[in-house]
Order: sequence, then C-alpha cells, then structure tokens
Amino acid sequence: MSFILGVDTGGTYTDAVILEDEERVIAFSKSLTTHSDLSLGIGSAIQKAIGKKNIDPEKISLVSLSTTLATNALVEEQGDRVALVMIGFKDSDLEKHSIFDALKGDPFLVLSGGHNYAGLEKSPLDKNDLENWISEVKGASAYAVCSQFAVRNPEHELEAAKIIRKLTDKPVSLSHQLSAKLNGPKRALTAVLNARLIALIDLLIIKAEHVIKDLGIQAPLMVVRGDGALISAAQAREKPIETILSGPAASIVGARWLTDESEAIVSDIGGTTTDIAVLTGGKPAIDPRGASVGPYRTMVEAVAMYTFGLGGDSEVNLKQEGLGGDIFLGPKRVIPVSLAALIEPSLIHQALDSQLKSETPNDFDGRFIRRIKLSTWPVLSVRDDKVYKRIGEQFSPMSEVIKSRLDLQSVTKLVAIGIVQISAVTPSDASHVLGLLNAWNKEAATKAIDLFARRRGGSGELLADSTSKMAQRIVRQLTEQTSAFILEMAFSEEKFDFGKMPRALAQHPLTRIGLNGHRDLIKIDVGINKKIIGLGASAPTYYPAVGEKLNCDVVLPKYASVANAIGAVVGKIVMREAGVISSPSEGKYIIHFDGKPINFNNEKDALTALEEKLTEKSIQKAKEAGAENVTVNIDREIKTANIENRTVFVEANVLVEASGRPRISIN
Repeated sequence: MSFILGVDTGGTYTDAVILEDEERVIAFSKSLTTHSDLSLGIGSAIQKAIGKKNIDPEKISLVSLSTTLATNALVEEQGDRVALVMIGFKDSDLEKHSIFDALKGDPFLVLSGGHNYAGLEKSPLDKNDLENWISEVKGASAYAVCSQFAVRNPEHELEAAKIIRKLTDKPVSLSHQLSAKLNGPKRALTAVLNARLIALIDLLIIKAEHVIKDLGIQAPLMVVRGDGALISAAQAREKPIETILSGPAASIVGARWLTDESEAIVSDIGGTTTDIAVLTGGKPAIDPRGASVGPYRTMVEAVAMYTFGLGGDSEVNLKQEGLGGDIFLGPKRVIPVSLAALIEPSLIHQALDSQLKSETPNDFDGRFIRRIKLSTWPVLSVRDDKVYKRIGEQFSPMSEVIKSRLDLQSVTKLVAIGIVQISAVTPSDASHVLGLLNAWNKEAATKAIDLFARRRGGSGELLADSTSKMAQRIVRQLTEQTSAFILEMAFSEEKFDFGKMPRALAQHPLTRIGLNGHRDLIKIDVGINKKIIGLGASAPTYYPAVGEKLNCDVVLPKYASVANAIGAVVGKIVMREAGVISSPSEGKYIIHFDGKPINFNNEKDALTALEEKLTEKSIQKAKEAGAENVTVNIDREIKTANIENRTVFVEANVLVEASGRPRISIN
C-alpha cells in the first residue's frame, strides 16, 4: 500500500489530498493560505489530511504541488522589481506585446548586438554599456535578457548573463531558455514576467520543501506546469513562469480524473480567478499562441485556458459613471470582511459599528488595510513609505490611512507590490449573509454589506434598501459575470464554416435575449451545448444558477473543492524540446538548438542530428524530473516551396516529447 499527496496553494485556501495506490481519495483538508508565511498554511493542510486517516508520513511516496500564486500575481499585477536588457532591438520594439505595461516603470536597456535569421552575428555586443548600466540599476530583484534571434544563436544572451552574474548576485532569465519560438518582443515579455515571479515561486517551493521534510515525509516534491504536466521542484525554481496556470491546469487533470467526462467545459472558481477550458477527447488543448493571463500573452506552453479576474473573494466595486449605479466584481482579490473578522473580531466589529452609526456614508466604509510581514524591506518612494508607515500589522479602517487622493495612489502601489492587503466586501460575504456559506463571521459580513448598500449610484438612489437585497444583487452579479465569461470563451473557441465568431458576441443583445428563450415573431435560443464541470469550493453555491442561465447541465463532482490538489498528483511528467532547421541557401542546412548553429550539407543528416539532440535532451530532462518508463514522441513539420517546378526546402520544425509517470519513492 502506498500513498501520494497532492497540495494546491491558492489565493485563499491551501488544499491537501491523499490518494491510496493512485486510485482513490482517502483524505483531504483545507487551510487558509498564509501569505505572510506560506509554510503555515501548507503544513496545516497536510497535517490535517494525514491526521484524518492517521497515515505514517514515511509511507507517502510522492508529493506534488500546484499553485495559482503565479497566475494571481500576474492578474493582480504584482511582483518584484526587475530590469530588462534588450539586445539588437529598437526602442520602438518595447511597445510591442505590452512590454512597457509589464515593466511598470522598471529599468530597461536597449543594447547593440544580436544575430540574424540564420544565427550569424549582426553586430558585436556592447559589453561596456551593459556594465555601466548595471552599476546604475537600483533595487532590481532579477534581470531579464532578450537578444534578437537568440533562438537561432543565444551567444549574446549567454554573454550578457555572464556579465550580470559577475556584477550582481541576482537571478537572470534568458528568453531563449523559455521559448524556442521566434518573435523577440514576445520572448522579452515572457522573460520579464519570469524574472518578476522568481522570488515568489522560489519562496513557495522552499517553504513547501521545509514543511514536508519537517513532517517526516521523505518523498520527492514535484510541481505542476501550466500544461498540466509535472516537473521537479528544481526545474520550477529555474523557470517559474512555467507555473502560470499551474493551478488551473491541475484542475482540468483533476476534473477528468473525478468525472471521466471527455467532452465538457471545465470552469474552476477560486478566490481570485475563474479559469475556463474545454475538455475534448478527454484532453485539454495546448494553446498554440502561448499562455494568456490577465493582460499578457506569453510564450509559455500551457493549456488553452481563459483566466478572468473573478472569484469568491473578488472585490465588489461600484461603477462611478452612468445613472444605474451598477456594481461589478474584480479583478482585484481582497480579504472578505467575514474572514478579517475571524482573524481580528473585536477590531473589525468595533470599526463597522462606528461606521454604521455615522449619518454620512464614506467610500471607505467597510474597508480595512494591513501590512504583510516581510523578510526583506521593499524600495519605496518617500510618499509611499510615509503611507506604508501608517499601516499596522493589524487591520485598520482605510479612512484612518488614506488622507488624500495621492495617499490612495500610494496604497494602490503598495498592494501591487504585495506588501499590504485590503479587506472589503466580496461575494463570499454576500453568501454568508444569505446562508449559502457559514465558514467565517456572518455578523461582520452583514454589517459590511449593510454599509455598502447605503452607498448611492449615479442616479443618487441607494444601491439597495436592505442587506439581503444587496447580498442577492452581489451573488446575481457573480452569476452574470461567470456566465458572460463562459460565453466569451465559447464564442472564441467555436468554429463555423465562415470562420470564428468574435467573442464580443457574448454581450450582443440577440445573445442576451436568446438566453431567455425569446418567443415572438422570431424564435431565438442560445445556450452552451456541453456539460459544465464546476470546480472550486464555492462551485456548489454559484454554479447551479450559472447552468440555468446558460441552459446547460452542470456537473459538480464529489471532490470539486479539491480538484486542483487531486490533479496535482495524478498527472505525468512531460518534457518537450523543439528545434529548427533553416536553409539560407540551396544545399545548406543549419540546425538551431541549444547553442551555436551547426551546418549540414543535406536535409536528411540535419533532421537526424536534430532529432537525436532533441530526444537526448528531452529524455534527460524527464529523468531529472523523476520520470520512469519514459516514452518518446517525435513530431516533424517540414515547410517547402515550389520554385520553377522544383520542391525547395524552406524550414523544418521538430518537436520531441518525452513522458512518464513520476518515480515513486520506496521507503
């Protein structure tokens, strides 16, 4: 008898699941994610799961971790300060693929250098300029480097990394190690995001490793990649960007394992995001465009997932424009007031009671703020530091911290870099008021939503005349936004004879009346033609209404609340290596893979050599990750052109995939 342990660290909860003989769930548990010290939440969840069946920790043969922390950080635009080096590009290239947006004012340098399409040096790397710039950069936690055509020849990226490591002790993300595809600006964006996530994922893995060791678990730690495959902890620390969509990918693997459904829409609602994907033939598709999270399209291989900033802990916002006084949810996650009151009951209730007695409602009523304990001190401006010092480690009413519009801007920055947390009204609070949830403090939720209901919209009318009506309105809004997101995904994925339909049709008036089964001179029906598998702790609360709205069946698996943790431990290790053969002139073939280009005189020899190199490296990486019984699949794409009645070789793309189940440790 052997046991395997799956752990999922989300924005709100950390889940742990134990499977016996890789076949059935025998125990699971949930603990609050402790952002100030992730090991506390991870350790609590594992201990509770082990304790339920009194399992000997030494009999656990595999531990695997999935997480939404990287996804959440990008959706909420959080992360450490980084520095970007662009080699061989123009300043205008930074405007492509949202690089400037991703940098958010962080330093960058555009250097001369780079290579051409064939991998030949275009101009020398300006090493002096790079060294001088590095000496001036302050406060960067990591560096990102992207050189033009580095996937054809990474020499300048490697040389730049050598210089950076010589002058600093900071990690360096190289674009050619993150993707083998062309499109330099997109690789640069991916490298920036990877660099920004390094400290976050590194800390998570270190904490997880310490916890399992302290609990007496001797099994190796795996991490779920964004395509649902497993990688070693060391590989995840090197390329943390590959863990974006880790949690959502694990949920799809878990959904398949739990339901045996092969054709369905999987919708996973967490505290911060809702992640939606299509299951076809029992497998999720890999997005050929690269993983898309929030506003960014990366070059990371991941499941074709649509991630929206909507969850049970999404902030309830009031639209300031228009006369309707409409509310909307997200994309920011906050701590529900009902949860804040569970942590610090007297402080929260005292502030809420005081605000309820006031005859003049304030926009900051029912909103609180606190510091997050840090191991390192962030670099802050004078103004931001002044505001930060007003914030304590206990919750404080935001009205006591924010004295001006500039103070509000400072708080927004402090939240973005992840050093303070906001507590405010969320759908979770509304669910407590309506009796749909009972995990936290219902009384505090009632008070906070009562305060929110007293606010006025653009028309001057109160948002609601009772607490229960305000709570119902919030839950309806979650149903509306969830349904709209699923429809957007469906329109994006649907294939018609005349091509794809724009996702904006999800909001079209005809779509809206079709959902209600319009019957007059015209008969209009709109709905989802697949089952929706609802995952997440709050799925049973919200998804029956989503099914009614979209005129489809909803499947709620028994272990829907911990599907991510299940998916984390039942997946395979998969390693992919890709390479290219170019032909700059007839009779000349160049393979581009993991180093300087290599020349060949004929196509067959070039293909054989490239496939051997790719196979060797993919198997090696799979075994390093802990795979056994590795199998290999090779996919060739050879592009040719007809010139003067002759077939001429243009380019070949080769992809090798090595896969196998993780090796189970025998104690």
